[in-house]
Amino acid sequence: MSIRIIDSSTARQLPWKNGKGVTLELAIAPPDASLDDFDWRISSARVESAGPFSHYPGIDRSLGLLSGAGLRLNLPEQISLELDSHTPVVAFPGELDAQAELLDGPVQDFNLMSRRNRWQHRLQYRELQGQQWLDSSAVLFIYCCSGAGLTCARADTAPVSLNAGQGLLLEDEAGPWRLTSQGRSGLYLARLEPGSAGQRRAGSH
Repeated sequence: MSIRIIDSSTARQLPWKNGKGVTLELAIAPPDASLDDFDWRISSARVESAGPFSHYPGIDRSLGLLSGAGLRLNLPEQISLELDSHTPVVAFPGELDAQAELLDGPVQDFNLMSRRNRWQHRLQYRELQGQQWLDSSAVLFIYCCSGAGLTCARADTAPVSLNAGQGLLLEDEAGPWRLTSQGRSGLYLARLEPGSAGQRRAGSH
């Protein structure tokens, strides 16, 4: 079991797998994993120009939009996915050839990846004003991306405050969790559960 606050301003900066940019690594499992053998990974990156996304065979990817107008992902067979304020989450297999096209200037994205034969994931965007309850997951990452900030608490824990750019990583922690925002806040919820193909690898939590 683990509860950890993660601040994007102090996150580790790493080159993209294809070397064409830099990513902020917010969390990875196992903790000593590389880009070739992780079970799951949560990160953020600034995309400043059109170009290819890195290949991740066997990985499921979901993207969120933190800032900027958005981007279009051009995939094989003339399929395109548009990530913008109206569609704040898109998902695609990591092994596909994906070409990014900026809609109107640079963007900052939120990236959730999981190895599909070990984990399943879901990324959601929500706006919060007031109070909301969340069920637990094997891994739950609550990321405050905009607005007034929020507090997270369980019946037996002290409230944890998150400002924009901060997240709370909960691993094997029972819920429910109460989220509270005095103003309007935008947040991404990343949920991960062990896949049906097998148990979690030792050291992945």
